[in-house]
Amino acid sequence: MDVNRLDPRGLWLGRVERPGIGPCVVTLRSGEVLDITSKDAPTVRDVLERDDAADLVRTASGERLDTSGESFEWLAPCDLQPVKACGVTFARSMVERVIEEQAAGDPARAEAIRARIGARIGDSLSSVVPGSETAQEVKAALIEEGLWSQYLEVGIGPDAEVFSKAQVLSSVGTGADVGLHPISTWNNPEPEVVLAVTSRGEIKGATLGNDVNLRDVEGRSALLLSKAKDNNASCAIGPMIRLLDGSYGLDDVRAAELTLKVVGEDGFELAGHSSMSQISRDPVDLVAQTIGRHHQYPDGFMLFLGTLFAPTQDRDTPGGGFTHKLGDVVTIANEHLGALTNTVRLSTECPEWTFGASHLMRNLAGRGLL
Repeated sequence: MDVNRLDPRGLWLGRVERPGIGPCVVTLRSGEVLDITSKDAPTVRDVLERDDAADLVRTASGERLDTSGESFEWLAPCDLQPVKACGVTFARSMVERVIEEQAAGDPARAEAIRARIGARIGDSLSSVVPGSETAQEVKAALIEEGLWSQYLEVGIGPDAEVFSKAQVLSSVGTGADVGLHPISTWNNPEPEVVLAVTSRGEIKGATLGNDVNLRDVEGRSALLLSKAKDNNASCAIGPMIRLLDGSYGLDDVRAAELTLKVVGEDGFELAGHSSMSQISRDPVDLVAQTIGRHHQYPDGFMLFLGTLFAPTQDRDTPGGGFTHKLGDVVTIANEHLGALTNTVRLSTECPEWTFGASHLMRNLAGRGLL
């Protein structure tokens, strides 16, 4: 990763793997990557939980790392936090989920269904406030027309869809391979903003994420969501968490424009975007629906906010839509959060996830950091 592409005004927090040492907490200052791992900051989780997190990242002493060689590998910038994700938070992507369901995971049927109901539902729902009286009226009307769906329920109903995307420490960082379950033949990237939230429900920062999506698997049944979402290397987060401070705040998150680029080994290119300004639920509301008296997260959590992007561009055959091919290079970018780049492989071909919480604790204890 070219660290010079990250906004120099930002307060950055991330993780790297140093050969022979292990996972380290890093920050970026004046274009240099500094290892700030210490007893005060053994993990990203510990940094974010501090009231003075920003001051610590801004002033902590650290070891300068050589970015020109192979002195480290970028990891996902979270460690002990569970990774949660919100689905169906944009009207346009909500329509695509309805189409997936109606097509039962068959991309060949999706185009005809999209033409029949896509515009009709999308236009009518784009301005509906979830959980409002108007939303309830729309729900009643769609039920009468036989068009109601479980995806519309979480899209415009009072309760957001919040699911577990990835296990603690299983996410991959920028530059890594991302994995597709080998049973999937219809899938796509999902460019999203990811919030770093503390155990108190405080939003401390934001980064980028790829919520790799298996459209055929989830389309067959919503009960297959875990199989569609949580696989080896199926969650990419990075490059670093940008902490909220005077140069970057929640309003920047709300206004974020994400770009997506997919470049295939076959010469195919796909460009897309996701505009946070069109999200149906405010990020603060999504956090509140995730954490509270009903559910605690003592190590905080990372929260994918959903995406507007739902690819319909044909790749191989007319009406066949888009699906990944192995070797696709996916880049998700935002001017304030940098760029997250990954290469698509099968989950069975990506490096196995072998470093869990117990391994991290033993590593840190062995380094005298606990």
